[in-house]
Amino acid sequence: MKIVSWNVNGIRAASKKGFCEFVEDDRPDILCLQETKAQPEQYDLEWVESLGYHHFWNSADKKGYSGTTIWCQQEPNSVSLGMGSAEHDGEGRVIVAAFDKFQLVTVYTPNSKRGLTRLDYRQIWDRDFLKFVRKLNKKLPVIFCGDLNCAHQEIDLANPKSNRRNAGFTDEERAGLDKFIAAGFIDSFRQFDQSPGKYTWWTVRTNARERNIGWRLDYFFVAQEFWNQIKASRIREEVMGSDHCPVELVLK
Repeated sequence: MKIVSWNVNGIRAASKKGFCEFVEDDRPDILCLQETKAQPEQYDLEWVESLGYHHFWNSADKKGYSGTTIWCQQEPNSVSLGMGSAEHDGEGRVIVAAFDKFQLVTVYTPNSKRGLTRLDYRQIWDRDFLKFVRKLNKKLPVIFCGDLNCAHQEIDLANPKSNRRNAGFTDEERAGLDKFIAAGFIDSFRQFDQSPGKYTWWTVRTNARERNIGWRLDYFFVAQEFWNQIKASRIREEVMGSDHCPVELVLK
């Protein structure tokens, strides 16, 4: 089973830049998208269904902002939207799909914003999302994936020293990811690849992608008890269509 996660930075925009061709050619068993910036009725659902996908959307209350969707070839046993929290659920950032042996959570973690204006909220989010996935994990092993809006270690961005207090590389955000690992969730990509220069997001300014001046912001975290079911974890940096590239997890 192949699961792909991708921040498409607007699904309608990405569909004009190769997204549709990628899905048709790659045909992941499950596709998790973040920052869709669309209500489902604003997208070509007939095309999605023609590829055999069951699709589930969580759109933000604010039009054209945030949002997530999961497309599955196999219909999940259940699907839920959000964390069940009025504080967090207005921006369409979480979907949970339960299958026989695991639960898949796609998440679009809030950005701390320029000037760190949303860092306090981001820390509350990290605390509450960790509680949420730990509670889910008591029932069935959890895989969570998406744009976590944080480069965890210095190896995960091209210029760590100059970005030390910038959104996505603050001590507070990095400590938040430490807590997921301490709780028994494994950063799958780093189990297979410890090399530098592996990124999933590049600013659209300064030809950053061509020069590979990037950040690793997109992850698959896997519950420790489910790790023996994982075959591979990859970054698909060759895939264009967004300022992020897809990341991929392959189950045995």
